[in-house]
Amino acid sequence: MSLIIGEISYTNILPLYYHLDRESLREQGCSIIPQVPSQLNKAMSDGLVDVGGISSFAYAENTNQFTLLPDLSVSAYEKVGSIFLFSKVPIEELSGKSIALTSSSATSIHLLKVILERFYEHTVSYEMMKPNLEKMLLDHDACLLIGDDAIMATWRKAETLYQYDLASLWYKHTGMPMTFAVVAVRNDAIERDSHLVGQLYRSFIHSKSLSKEKNYQPMIQDILKTYGGEKAFWDDYFQGLYYDFSKREQRGLELYYQLAYELGYLIKPVESIHLWGAVES
Repeated sequence: MSLIIGEISYTNILPLYYHLDRESLREQGCSIIPQVPSQLNKAMSDGLVDVGGISSFAYAENTNQFTLLPDLSVSAYEKVGSIFLFSKVPIEELSGKSIALTSSSATSIHLLKVILERFYEHTVSYEMMKPNLEKMLLDHDACLLIGDDAIMATWRKAETLYQYDLASLWYKHTGMPMTFAVVAVRNDAIERDSHLVGQLYRSFIHSKSLSKEKNYQPMIQDILKTYGGEKAFWDDYFQGLYYDFSKREQRGLELYYQLAYELGYLIKPVESIHLWGAVES
């Protein structure tokens, strides 16, 4: 048997994939497909991809189809460093204004809506657009960018723009971490080939552990060649991200799901987060 593995093409999740034993996985017929979160979310939901790091919101919409792999996530406490609201006015003055949303991710879009509507009691209008800072702000008062698009936007944005880290806003109002991505596997893939899923899981854990052990340095050197920027920036960036999925990260995610449901962004509540409890040796 084989697995189709989705890989989010953003640097923030790279530590989970960087040291994967890709050769061994390919020898067993597995394929790894790079996609942006919105593409991967849909491919997982449609059954075109078996396992991958998906938007946390996508898991909430598919709890009956997906199981999460333990101890793997992309989470942040006081800052995430790559999910930003850029605004022409202070966030306190956004009520009645218009915001352009990136078309790349569901989790960050709904997190922004939860923050603005629940914590600031704002009513705003939204429009989905392709991620481009300058074009998004032509006819809108603010815009949301995520991942590498957000990082590079911070390097070229006008000094007059206000910039807000969504993880910081969430932490400020809840005191909880925010989990932006989880690693999910389709239930039918577990039923079809649980042994291979277990092997992939151990490879994810190995990649996460080795990335941290090496202080992300080999990976950062590759990132510098691809994206540029200063090494000090990338060092600080990865130190602010958490790749475990402990009880606290789970509680923060459950609160996010609860608020998203209360505001009508989830059709049904997430009763519990289902972690795979039978990782095979």
